[in-house]
Amino acid sequence: MDHFCIVTNKSKDTDFKMTNYIRDYLVSHGKKCDIAESMRLEPSEDKLGRKYLSDIPEDAECVIVLGGDGTMLQAARSVASRDIPLIGVNLGTLGYLAEVETGGVDEALSRIISGNYETEERMMLYGLVNNKRDYALNDIVISRYSRAIETINFDIYVNDLFLCNYHADGIIISTPTGSTGYSMSAGGPIVEPSADMILITPICPHTLNSRSMVLSGNTKIRIVIGSGRDNAEQTVAACFDGSENVQMKTGDQIEIERSEKITKIIRLNRVSFLEVLGKKFDR
Repeated sequence: MDHFCIVTNKSKDTDFKMTNYIRDYLVSHGKKCDIAESMRLEPSEDKLGRKYLSDIPEDAECVIVLGGDGTMLQAARSVASRDIPLIGVNLGTLGYLAEVETGGVDEALSRIISGNYETEERMMLYGLVNNKRDYALNDIVISRYSRAIETINFDIYVNDLFLCNYHADGIIISTPTGSTGYSMSAGGPIVEPSADMILITPICPHTLNSRSMVLSGNTKIRIVIGSGRDNAEQTVAACFDGSENVQMKTGDQIEIERSEKITKIIRLNRVSFLEVLGKKFDR
């Protein structure tokens, strides 16, 4: 790799000390390096309405993300169609996607330059709602558009067959990567990132028998927004990786399935997912 781009969360690296250190390291080793500030940018929109970081160069061969999992997700969405691998330097608190800690930056950069790493492919989700489509590495969440809305009725269809109805504050459709995010906080199962499956987890379900569901990665999911109390119209929002929000109303539906796009994440250590999980839980 000869051309790198650093995506920096300015709220985590306020003085750009780590950003400049990594850039100087790469340049001193004969590499080209650009910098994109993820929290500074006004994201551009492409012809499909998706937002992305506009100053990641088209010819970049690797994106180094400084921040936490949120910054990694933003970068992943930005390069989903460009086959560029990501590696994260964790400047947050509890990061599952960012492998490198600040004390290991030199070793990580040395190994990347020398090609001593592996690339892990993570599945992404594709969502179509109101003629708008977008992608998510972690999850697609349908929840209240405002706090004034009561619980939401969701009709769930799997492969065009009615499965069940959820009466809840929201619903999370997540990948295995996203199983350690909002889905986990809502009581969903933790799944190894390499697994081939899609998770459905209700948020604060209002029935005793509502549980998370684990489905095949090839499943096609359709969620229809039902009516509220006394047949009142409900307005909700579909959110992609905590970034894009698409408004939905009673009668609207969202179709979700595995995307043909993937996220490539550079891995430097052959540490099992369970070991990583144990270390995160000990923090």
